[in-house]
Amino acid sequence: MNDLHTSPLNRRQLLASSAASALGLSPVLAHAEAAWPSKPLRLVVPFAPGGSSEIVARALAGEMAKTMGQNVFVDNKPGGAGNIAMQEVANSTDEHTLVLGHIGTLAVNPYIFTKLSYDVNKDFTPITLISKVPSLYVVHPDLPVKNLKEFVAYAKANPGKLNYGSAGNGSAGHLAFEYLKMAADIFVLHVPYRGTGPMLTDLMAGRLQAAAVGAPALLQFIKAGKLRCIATGSSTRLPLLPDVPTVAEQGFKGFEMTQWYGLLAPSKMPKAHLDKLEKEAIAAARSKVVHDKLSQDTALAIGNTRAEFEAFIKLEQARWKPVIARAQIKPEGI
Repeated sequence: MNDLHTSPLNRRQLLASSAASALGLSPVLAHAEAAWPSKPLRLVVPFAPGGSSEIVARALAGEMAKTMGQNVFVDNKPGGAGNIAMQEVANSTDEHTLVLGHIGTLAVNPYIFTKLSYDVNKDFTPITLISKVPSLYVVHPDLPVKNLKEFVAYAKANPGKLNYGSAGNGSAGHLAFEYLKMAADIFVLHVPYRGTGPMLTDLMAGRLQAAAVGAPALLQFIKAGKLRCIATGSSTRLPLLPDVPTVAEQGFKGFEMTQWYGLLAPSKMPKAHLDKLEKEAIAAARSKVVHDKLSQDTALAIGNTRAEFEAFIKLEQARWKPVIARAQIKPEGI
């Protein structure tokens, strides 16, 4: 008799329990599955604080936290050209660890390291391309050059006397400057650092002469006169630096160099989690808050699908593989 007079609420509970049993899940497990994430999400950034990567990561994390039901905190893990962080996330099994992918870790490291402890294309699932960031070419203010043409002329007149810094071998800044060196046929010594922040400290102190860095990390120093921007790697002039010509405008037609950043998860993460991450990350990247935050630093917010981001990574790998071979870029110590 009790079965015949089950209340509507109890009937719904029974139906939910039956559905969970049909899927091989207990009602408790089914609820836990629906409640993901069950603790704060950790977004690992494979570089030291102070660079474009942190600015992009914090902008996305802050917006995603509003809708994910949990906080999203940024954890900087520099070292090994990003490989330390990438390996840690590839091996993660807690289903709450993500990583900020980047041109260096996804399109460069597979070609400069003879052996990696993880597979970029198999151990990670691309979630969304968050942002593209124009590279800026800057020099210390004491260097007697005001634009790229003068820098190239100075480098050719003083072979071996100039050096430039980067966040490390295979980093976006390393690629950007090697790309310029090939285009301009100049020699400038590369000095790798463990992150953009430490490199910028030495650049502003005059221990380095030049660098190529993503716009967000540089604008404040350019505006303060601590660094001089001699060219932008963008295809057109930047609204925040209207008086600075592009590399292409200064005699190198077709030259373009932008960094990019995307969100990835370990490939073994359940599909339901990946679907939720994709939805929330795209919404965050396309939000007005993130758009306005990144545009203040001359970064472009994107927010594309998993399939689109995966295709983009493959195109970038095909683009940079021959550049790396030509420049003979090798990891530190090799």
